[in-house]
Amino acid sequence: MKRIVCAICAYCLLILTSSFNTIPTYKLARLKYSGGGDWYGDRTALPNLIKFCNDNLKTNFQAEDDIVEPGSAQLFNYPFVFLTGHGNIIFSDQEAKNLRRYLMGGGFLHIDDNYGLDKFIRPQMKKVFPELEFVELPTNSQVYHQKYPFPNGLPKVHEHEGKRPQGFGLLYKGRLVCFYSFECDLGNGWEDLGTYAGDSQEARLKALKMGANLVQYALTQ
Repeated sequence: MKRIVCAICAYCLLILTSSFNTIPTYKLARLKYSGGGDWYGDRTALPNLIKFCNDNLKTNFQAEDDIVEPGSAQLFNYPFVFLTGHGNIIFSDQEAKNLRRYLMGGGFLHIDDNYGLDKFIRPQMKKVFPELEFVELPTNSQVYHQKYPFPNGLPKVHEHEGKRPQGFGLLYKGRLVCFYSFECDLGNGWEDLGTYAGDSQEARLKALKMGANLVQYALTQ
């Protein structure tokens, strides 16, 4: 475990200093899971978030995101991993164990419910952290008060069931290791403008700013 912590700490140090280097040296990743759900949804979301972070947070991400599986040793190469979809998701015991080690060692997972994921993701994250429960984060949580203030919490991107957007978290020894955006559709807001009829640049900008807050939090916690 000490090796994992040291490796991720060194990686975060690289992230914080790499803005002085014009050659991109690190990436964000999308989690490819089993079970039949559309892990590949929101295809343009991460590249757009990466560009926004590079332009506004002065990060140094490579322009394209990577794809990583939960059971892979490569998971530990990424300080921020994104998971989305509508449908079924399954973690094997080995994948749950590996994901737990990654999160305990300093990694960060953002789960974005693309409407329909909730009933599948909760029991799978229970495999990862049987001792933890998702808790709704208060509006004074640090994730809402990074570079961009969101005093009322998550912005609403798409409306489906008339419910308010909620941000849940898994806290391991007081550290937020997983942020779960629910009834929000945050990843849809990162996609190319015009992907969804009726979307506005204002709503898209709010979504990108909230995404940048999550990235900034993951890199500096």
